Amino acid sequence: AGSTFATCGDAAKAESLANSLNKNYPLETLAQKVAVPTIRAREELQRGNGSKAVDELRPTEAFEFGNVALGVPAYLRGLAYLNLKQGSPAAAEFQKVLDHKGVTGNTPYSALARLGLGRAFALSGDSAKARTAYQDFFALWKDADTDVPILKTAKAEYEKLK
Repeated sequence: AGSTFATCGDAAKAESLANSLNKNYPLETLAQKVAVPTIRAREELQRGNGSKAVDELRPTEAFEFGNVALGVPAYLRGLAYLNLKQGSPAAAEFQKVLDHKGVTGNTPYSALARLGLGRAFALSGDSAKARTAYQDFFALWKDADTDVPILKTAKAEYEKLK
């Protein structure tokens, strides 16, 4: 719930839940090494603070591809690097999500990592790789409603690459 509130921009509720987890589960590994850092990283991304989001995600690194984290920390780190206009590290994070199909293959993050990869390659100036990543994303979303905002944005970004 904390991650959802943070993603939706309700930092007060997200932070309240993160503080509750911190207080009630001070020795619980998944709370301290996945849930709380992920909530706080999402809050920082909403604030546009990619650097702080990367810092918040440091504790997750050993756990980010487990059956609880599902690659979300790597995906968020990729978004943080995009926020920082650092295409190469962003691409590396999104590629990690794609490389762990056994954990991430059936999650929305797997598809969204393809879009992130396209954005990272575009930021790095590699238009050919960017176009391929966008095309991979569109292939996965071929049956999506055409008015989904992220799809519309992706199509507009792709057109600029042509």
